[in-house]
Amino acid sequence: MGVRRLLSFSDALALLGSDPPAVAALDRALGGALSIATGGVGDGLVQIADARGSVLTLGRGAVRSIGRHLGRADGRAERTELLHAAHTVIVVLAWFQALEERHLPVRLEALELTRREQLALAGAPQVGERGAAFARSLAATDAPSPAPHRPFESVTDQLQRWYEGLSVRFLDFAEGLRVWSMQTETVRGEARRVICTELPREAVRQYESLYAQLAEEAPEFGFWTTQIEHRATRTEVRRSLGGVTGLLADLARTVRPPVNVAAALARSSEAVLSRPVLDASSGPEGIRVPTLREMYLDPDFRVREVAGPSGPATESWWEEVPVRRDLTGYLAGVLTSAGSADVPLLVLGQPGAGKSLLTRVLAARLPSAGFVPVRVPLRDVRAEDDLQSQIEQAVRTATGERVSWPELVRSAGGAVPVLLLDGFDELLQTTGVHHSDFLTRVARLQQREAEQGRPIHALVTSRIAVADRVRYPEGLVALRLEPFRPEQIRRWLVLWNEANTDCFAARGLRPLTWQAVQRHQTLAAQPLLLTMLALYDATENALCRDSDAPLDEAELYEELLASFARREIDKTGPAPAAVPEDEARARAERELQRLSLVAFALHNRRRQWVSAAELDEDLTAILGRASAAASGFRTPLGAAEVALGRFFFVQRAQSVQDGRVLATYEFLHATFGEYLVVRLALHMLTSLLMHRPSLSGAESSVDDDLAYTLLSHAPLSSRQMLRFAGSIVRRIPAAERNRLARLLIGVLEQHGHRTHEPHRAYRPTRFPTSPRLRTSARHGIYGANLVLVILLLKSPVTVGELFPSWNDHASAWHRHVLLWRSAFDEEQWTDFALSLSARRFWTEEGRELEITLRTGGLDRPDPVDMNWLYRYPRGNDGPDWSRTYWDELWHKLDMSGGTNDAVVRHAMDPVFAWLGPAITTFLTSPGGPATSLAHDLLELLLGAADLPPDDEEAVRARVLRGLESLPLEVRERIRRLLQHE
Repeated sequence: MGVRRLLSFSDALALLGSDPPAVAALDRALGGALSIATGGVGDGLVQIADARGSVLTLGRGAVRSIGRHLGRADGRAERTELLHAAHTVIVVLAWFQALEERHLPVRLEALELTRREQLALAGAPQVGERGAAFARSLAATDAPSPAPHRPFESVTDQLQRWYEGLSVRFLDFAEGLRVWSMQTETVRGEARRVICTELPREAVRQYESLYAQLAEEAPEFGFWTTQIEHRATRTEVRRSLGGVTGLLADLARTVRPPVNVAAALARSSEAVLSRPVLDASSGPEGIRVPTLREMYLDPDFRVREVAGPSGPATESWWEEVPVRRDLTGYLAGVLTSAGSADVPLLVLGQPGAGKSLLTRVLAARLPSAGFVPVRVPLRDVRAEDDLQSQIEQAVRTATGERVSWPELVRSAGGAVPVLLLDGFDELLQTTGVHHSDFLTRVARLQQREAEQGRPIHALVTSRIAVADRVRYPEGLVALRLEPFRPEQIRRWLVLWNEANTDCFAARGLRPLTWQAVQRHQTLAAQPLLLTMLALYDATENALCRDSDAPLDEAELYEELLASFARREIDKTGPAPAAVPEDEARARAERELQRLSLVAFALHNRRRQWVSAAELDEDLTAILGRASAAASGFRTPLGAAEVALGRFFFVQRAQSVQDGRVLATYEFLHATFGEYLVVRLALHMLTSLLMHRPSLSGAESSVDDDLAYTLLSHAPLSSRQMLRFAGSIVRRIPAAERNRLARLLIGVLEQHGHRTHEPHRAYRPTRFPTSPRLRTSARHGIYGANLVLVILLLKSPVTVGELFPSWNDHASAWHRHVLLWRSAFDEEQWTDFALSLSARRFWTEEGRELEITLRTGGLDRPDPVDMNWLYRYPRGNDGPDWSRTYWDELWHKLDMSGGTNDAVVRHAMDPVFAWLGPAITTFLTSPGGPATSLAHDLLELLLGAADLPPDDEEAVRARVLRGLESLPLEVRERIRRLLQHE
């Protein structure tokens, strides 16, 4: 039995076994509106009193009988439709019960549209239409309904507005009747107040009471309103979605169990709970990785319907959505709601958040008597096939049986199939935009199946990073998995330590404590990364050291990555005892450097993933052609596979298209890639110190070709990268830091004359169709990165030190900043600019700037002294001066075309238009800074109240002094402004 999206009131009564003659009597009382709603005809005669009596009798009878009908339901789908019908009934019943409770000053029996009155109103058909509009509203019943993602208060708020609309239409009907005009104005006013104000509020109260009554008969009504959450403690940590089975099993006792392939699917899904959370071979010897049943913790989540211009790929879209902790109750609501059979549920999360594990555990926990889980790992099916074929492929992989989709549904008995489509992002990343309509295709499949009487639920998982590359069907709800909170991390640690008590004792290790993990909570909040931390600590209690100082962030990443590299190499190479320590370290370093090239492949493309083909091109361009050859019938490993195949902290996404496996790679956490980029960047630049000229005292250029190749595509100015870099640089001896800073200043000077392009085959672009970066842009980015590293080594630095061959240091800085800004996109320019601070001052030689790496919050910049800008000495007490090119400044702001300049231009347009010459009229203050007349005028108009009295008088005196040099019309405008100040 298929679920209809919108049940009419008469449909609902029929499903719940109401007496047909009684329903016909109600139809007559509503002027045939029920017949019209189902394709019949009506006479339009509305008798509200009779309608009320019929609705009360039929509605209350339907509510009383819901338990009996549910007990006879044949399958989950029929039960869901009965619940949908019951809700439709109580929506209408509540309004009529409110009408019964709130006595109107006008008798209901008098509020009817008789045939005589209808004839009398023939000349004003719009009045006669009012009763029909009211009756049609009741018949259609398009009222808001509860949904698991929507708070019950939101539903009742929407329902009150719906009841208000219904009451207004009822009032329109009443006001068109002759009996209404016969009442006094006092009576009519009181009736309007009751109908428009009291009746909707009372209807909501009646609805809540009826809803609670239904919830006693059908627990699903509780699932739909998040009432499960109210019974849970705020700190409770639940495991392996055990609540799903408990909530749904009792509802499926009357359902025929699945047979044949559907039963095989259920068995296959349930077996997953006994498997380890992670492949135990990834950990140290003897470590036991607990099973999913033991270790999987129900994550917190946010959930919201997708609507409006923005979407779930942006953090701001989620900011106002509350975090929920009732995942089992929410999923139970989704799987018993009629609406979720129309569109899929989209589950989003960061890499390592547990999206795939959620689909596995949910499939295992669904009671087989009510649901048939069909998990489809999209990475393992043919991407070019239609959705039904992909489902059939997944069923064969899980059960070994070849079966068509209709045959599978028939074998399900009364159970509802639940499609768990895991890894939609892998289709997008590996095949491009060809699957941007995937969610729409899932919704179309659900619609087709509902029309065939085979309703299905669907859940699709994806990483957040690609959620902006998909079209969303109407009504889709997105759920985002949240990071672990401290209580969940603590619970996870208890389970981990319990599973490994014997191993820890045998190896002399201490359990992993919250205190050891707390400093790395950003990593520990992602389940897979928490497992990685635990495996790292299980080697030598690396996180629990007593004697050493705590690891800072960069040290942790270095030891984490190095230890995993050593362990993976030991598994594939000679026995560890047979390899000298120096050689083992060198082999691990080579692996980390190759991994760093992978990180550069992501960084230089400015995205979180890279395809295997792109990575092969990059590695071949930098390292040369891989020498891996075919072995037997196996395809040779590409350079990407060789570099990444060993590391489980690199996520490999794949899909199959035209018989080929398409793969992309992404770090489980973006900070792994950021650390590796910084690590290799500093390694390359530090290695330049090894350069020596062939002859003593001779000058020679530094071979920075590899550094230029990798560091000329994207800046290193993200806050996280600079934190990593600062930590690494602090471990370099001070003398070596100074030497390296001097060397890189020379490289910066040498780089300005670069004319050749090393490693020409290295061409990372954001998208395959994107143009390569212009040579000038690459020069700018590389120069900016050199400046950042110099500042990390030696901060502060004067511009004279950075560009020693320039005589005018202010111009040198300005011209280089323009080059850098032209090389960056807006986001990169913002990150770079916000990472620096500048201080203007004078030396004996003239103007100078001091540049430092900014720390802390964003402060107000120091005021600009016009003396410094126009090359006058500090404290200049000479005459005022002016320039005539204020209109050229205005035009140049317009011509730059940038958003930032345009915003400033927009704000300053009135100043340019009405006070233009004041912008380039400059006023001196003996011993103090010089200012522009426009600046001082704005200071008076906007900030005089905050100026000390003496300062205000000094500013006013300067403005009045400067007026004499302005054109007359501008002078008069300023005088008028000062008078109104």
